[in-house]
Amino acid sequence: MNDIRIGQGYDVHAIADGLPMFLCGVQLDSPFGFVAHSDGDVAIHALCDAILGALALGDIGKHFPDSSDEFKGIDSRVLLFRVMELIGKDGWRVNNADITIALERPKLRPRIDEMRQSLADVMEIDTSRVSVKATTTEKLGFVGRGEGCEVWAVVTLVR
Repeated sequence: MNDIRIGQGYDVHAIADGLPMFLCGVQLDSPFGFVAHSDGDVAIHALCDAILGALALGDIGKHFPDSSDEFKGIDSRVLLFRVMELIGKDGWRVNNADITIALERPKLRPRIDEMRQSLADVMEIDTSRVSVKATTTEKLGFVGRGEGCEVWAVVTLVR
């Protein structure tokens, strides 16, 4: 019998002009990006929180504090890889991941498959087990005003 866990993650980053924009390990063509200590990949941060939360291991800030110079500007795929190493030590693996990104612009649909592949590669699972969805907030709230991005992630882990 498989042991199964479910985790949920959420993250938010503000947007500012002149910064690079990374989502799911993919750099997007955008005149603005996310304000963060790392590369600001809000989707990977939410995914890491979901994975860590499924095993009650805390959150991304516990493992990769923004007060540490070690993580300044780090590629968030490295953080996800380290989370995967951590859970793998106890025999856990990601069964599937479902990510929802709320962002007004740029439009993400043309890059969704690339994002899914990027995450699947780091987690060493088939892309059929990785869902990335994009939505807007119909111009409502801080996301609708173009001030930030919200991401929700849900994962199932198996051992």
